Amino acid sequence: MFEWDEKPELNITPLVDVMLVLLAIVMVAMPSIVYQEDINLPQGSRTKQLKKLKSIEIKIDKNRVIHVGKERLNFTNFADSFILIASKYDRSTPVYISADRSLSYADVIYVLKTIKEAGFTKVALVTNG
Repeated sequence: MFEWDEKPELNITPLVDVMLVLLAIVMVAMPSIVYQEDINLPQGSRTKQLKKLKSIEIKIDKNRVIHVGKERLNFTNFADSFILIASKYDRSTPVYISADRSLSYADVIYVLKTIKEAGFTKVALVTNG
């Protein structure tokens, strides 16, 4: 039988449990949220480079023929030939190596190692992208 004088009890335990779980989720997810602001950078002035830096460009084709500037070098004699060519350049001159994609890793590293052994410190591999 239903009594009109009865006062209902309010059970807030499930509500507190749900709120604690939601709080835990927010606390775990908050460090991974990254805010990104768009920054409009000012336009810089374009000035000419005071002096063009001299560099050495080395190209290795798929037949393992090495081109240093306008000279063609044989792959097997590259170490000796490059040391003779390197005597004309300062050791701080940048060297750029372009190699055909079909070459093996060992062939490119051999050329890179030879250039490093000749004393050049600024050596870079040129890629397409």
